[in-house]
Amino acid sequence: MQYTSNILMIRPASFRMNEETAVNNYFQSETQLDPRMVVGAAQREFDEFVALLRANGVNVIVVEDIKENDTPDALFPNNWISMHEDGKVGLYPMFAENRRRERREDILDVLEENGFEISEVIDYSSAEEEEVFLEGTGSLILDRENGIAYCALSDRADEELLIEFCEDFEYTPIIFGAYQSADNKRLPIYHTNVMMCVADRFAVICLDSIDDKKERKAVKEQLKSNGKTIVAITEKQMHEFAGNMLQVKAKNGPALVMSDRAYRSLQPDQIKILESFGSIIHPKLDIIETCGGGSARCMIAEVFLPQG
Repeated sequence: MQYTSNILMIRPASFRMNEETAVNNYFQSETQLDPRMVVGAAQREFDEFVALLRANGVNVIVVEDIKENDTPDALFPNNWISMHEDGKVGLYPMFAENRRRERREDILDVLEENGFEISEVIDYSSAEEEEVFLEGTGSLILDRENGIAYCALSDRADEELLIEFCEDFEYTPIIFGAYQSADNKRLPIYHTNVMMCVADRFAVICLDSIDDKKERKAVKEQLKSNGKTIVAITEKQMHEFAGNMLQVKAKNGPALVMSDRAYRSLQPDQIKILESFGSIIHPKLDIIETCGGGSARCMIAEVFLPQG
């Protein structure tokens, strides 16, 4: 299956603009709000998002962040863990030192307590010692049905480690560079999942961010060969988080999750195409997006593990 109704989300306790990730996440920006107000606002957005997902029939497993860990980005768990249909779990090396504390063994226990079966844990986190990173399904866009892993290389997505992942989990890598205009330069996009989303029958992608024409053509042809309808977004829409989407299994069939900001950036014809494949769920995540530089997809770790 390309999508699931079981997801893991981490309720934030120390949310703020993470000074350690801001060096290469050009989606983050400062806010004038008091830090305590920022945490409270992020928690409200998180709770409303969870309630909206549950109202649509999605099974959300919520785990509380540990305040003492001081992990401002804990609400983005998809970067440190991925869970697969064969029972394998991947644990990933994180670029920011304060994000490495997000990896928690007790969360694996919570999954098992919820009836999910883990057969093997493949832990790549020792790569941090070599300053090599691959940030989970932030870096990797998985076409699970066709065994394709799309990856835009960056400081947070190492090519050799990507190939190792593909060997371990039996994926074919599609590797390219994706860039955005920042500081009057073309700079690498920090995570692939802000510029593309692959669903069962369609893909949303900012093709304009793939500057190399051959790479752009190769990505486009791969998507088409797997039967995906391509919904192209502009770089401006990408900056509104329109690439940061995820398909989930809702009570009435497949649904596409994105933020309200992303939804409002779309053109009517784009919305019409997306709605032809299922409903759209779009919570307001303004504070989380502004300070965290991540959006709806980043907040969700999909649980594809088998259930006992």
